[in-house]
Amino acid sequence: MTAVAGPWQQHRPFRRQQMSSLSVQAFGAPSPAAPLRFGSAGAAGDGTVQWLLRRNCSMKPLQLVAFYLSLCAWSLAIAAAFWWRGANLVMPFASIELLAVGAALFVYARHAGDRERVVLQPGRLTVECTLGSRTDHVEFAPAWVRVEPAHGDRSLIEISGEGKRVAIGRFVRPELRRALADELRSTLRRSGAAHDAA
Repeated sequence: MTAVAGPWQQHRPFRRQQMSSLSVQAFGAPSPAAPLRFGSAGAAGDGTVQWLLRRNCSMKPLQLVAFYLSLCAWSLAIAAAFWWRGANLVMPFASIELLAVGAALFVYARHAGDRERVVLQPGRLTVECTLGSRTDHVEFAPAWVRVEPAHGDRSLIEISGEGKRVAIGRFVRPELRRALADELRSTLRRSGAAHDAA
């Protein structure tokens, strides 16, 4: 019995494949022009780099309001129908339920805009942390900044220098925090080298 080779079983001649520059860089130090995974370079080309770390929210505040209003409309319509039929206690319980859901959505919406923003400009590193209604703004001289994990590789990233310190990385998965810290360090190094050359 002979087997017929289908198109998926045909052997192709061996071609030498070259490693991509990305796989080569994985074994050595990052290239000076390595793409940023978490940050983005400024559009002006002035050496500005920004990292914007945000909470993962499934709904925008306007969508949240529309959802809540539609929930109120349906719930009150059903409660009114029961009220009309003589079940007088349905309306108060529906109102209490809607107030509780509204309070929970208010707490959610209050923290939907939480973010951490790190901006590296020539000669200045700015860290801005917004949690709820509180915003902390700290500036560093890039030459004196240390970027290290607060307690271990999966802990928050601590940026410190000149007697100031701030922790970032709340909105990054713990297993990716080390990669974010490495990217911050390498960008700070490149920025310092470019600043020294200028």
